[in-house]
Order: sequence, then structure tokens, then C-alpha cells
Amino acid sequence: MPDKSDHFGPSQLGLGLEDTRPDPTHVDPQSVREELNGILAMARAARDEAPWDLRTHKYHKVVFPQMANWLPEDEAAQLCFEFSAEIERIERLMAA
Repeated sequence: MPDKSDHFGPSQLGLGLEDTRPDPTHVDPQSVREELNGILAMARAARDEAPWDLRTHKYHKVVFPQMANWLPEDEAAQLCFEFSAEIERIERLMAA
């Protein structure tokens, strides 16, 4: 017996309500790598003042290591190590 959702689902009604969100279980490591390297480059470029406000700073401190988990373990560890050093330096800038 066919599944009734096949006959009465949103796509059958032509309402365009089907779920078009990306699959959260599939992450492109290259896009993660590019984003993390971009954040790290922004942090490294900061010389006289913090590259972002306090809210963004806190966000990056939490999200950067989580995003790194989508990369190979050794690469993630290296990126997190480098980011941690930059975060410490930026926090000194913010305190000044």
C-alpha cells in the first residue's frame, strides 16, 4: 500500500512547502576550512584594536572550536591552537 504522504504532501499540492534546507548531517569540510581560516586571518590582522565587538568575540570563542570538529582531528587541533593564541592576544587588546 503506498504511503499516503506521497499523495497529499506539500509538493503534491504545488504549494512549494517542501523542505529545501541543506542536510545538517552533511558538511563540506572545504567550506568549513575556508570559514575558519577567514576568521583566523581576521584575528591575525588585528594589531591595535579588536577585530570585532564583544558579542562577536564571544560567539567566535564558542563556535570556532565546534566548527573545527568537522575537520580531521589533527587539522582541527592545529587551527584551534592557533585561534586560541590569537584570542588571548585579542583579549589583551580589548582590555587595554
